[in-house]
Amino acid sequence: MAEEPTHPRSVRAKDSVLCATRELLDEGGLPAASVDAISARSGVSKATIYKHWPCRAAVAAEAFGRRMADAIPLPDTGSARGDLAEQVRRVSAFYGGDSGKVFAQLLAACVTDPAGAPYFRQFFLATRWEGIAELWQRAQDRGEVDAGVGAGTAMDVLFGPLIFRLLTGHAPLTEAEADTLSSAALDGLLSSVRGESS
Repeated sequence: MAEEPTHPRSVRAKDSVLCATRELLDEGGLPAASVDAISARSGVSKATIYKHWPCRAAVAAEAFGRRMADAIPLPDTGSARGDLAEQVRRVSAFYGGDSGKVFAQLLAACVTDPAGAPYFRQFFLATRWEGIAELWQRAQDRGEVDAGVGAGTAMDVLFGPLIFRLLTGHAPLTEAEADTLSSAALDGLLSSVRGESS
């Protein structure tokens, strides 16, 4: 990926591109955020856009990821089960709304345009992973989860089903369904539950 610009003019141009891209994603999803449209909206030339990003999916992934970094705040309920169940509810609501459609479009675009995938991983997935890692570490510090299970595995088990539902549409993304999924996952992850059942 290109290095972050340091010259004030380049920083302003990049910020303008990301702002324009966010607006276009809000208005019409990924199809609306073509490089032509981004250039027209931002006033930044296509040549400059391609200097910073290899493809449209990369621009959109960075814009979407930066905006959504704070969209799902971490809960602090005082317990691992409460924190993780609430986070599953919040992520489910996120995927169930308009942002979830953009997420799905970006995910598909990065499959067909691999140059965008590193941007998607860095600016969206990495931020989400850091949040879950914080929740998981908090739970481990309190001795509430299986120390042998890593944060990455916990994230896949808890949140992978939400992405699968978003992409396939085979089941709804409702709060009730989120609670069912988190309960099923946590019954296998929380050490206290495993101890009670043995």
